[in-house]
Amino acid sequence: MLALGIDPGTAICGYGLVELNGSRLRAVTYGAIQTSPSNKLEERLAIIYSGISSLIEQYKPDVAGVEQLFFNKNVRTAMAVGQARGVVLLAIAQHNVRLCEYTPLQVKQSVVGYGKATKDQVIYMTERLLNLPDKPHPDDVADALAIAICTTHSYNIGNRWGAK
Repeated sequence: MLALGIDPGTAICGYGLVELNGSRLRAVTYGAIQTSPSNKLEERLAIIYSGISSLIEQYKPDVAGVEQLFFNKNVRTAMAVGQARGVVLLAIAQHNVRLCEYTPLQVKQSVVGYGKATKDQVIYMTERLLNLPDKPHPDDVADALAIAICTTHSYNIGNRWGAK
């Protein structure tokens, strides 16, 4: 089973494709779609949409996991992330990939075993679970890989219990 994890953002949209084969996890590819602040918002969103669409077309994931929008004190940032998240969801829907959404707490619980884990703990466990040679950079990429790991765990459990 192949899971695409996405950490949406307008400046940096992290992605990670993780394959689950039996009980083994393997990072297939990971990186970030980056946009320039000098581009207009609609251009940045088009770049993100195109990048996610290309990944889906190339790798044909079985499922895509996206982190739910977490509202913080900065409303402007939340709006920008929401717009990026919208084009990501559109790309997933247009390519008929099953969507799973997770809260940050669910991702941390799945990867670290503790819902209030620190970012460093999530990155450490992501490296270990996927046997990565180096720390994924930037942090958005590590987050996307963690979301993909969470997706493989949740999707696998859902299939065992007959969830659709």
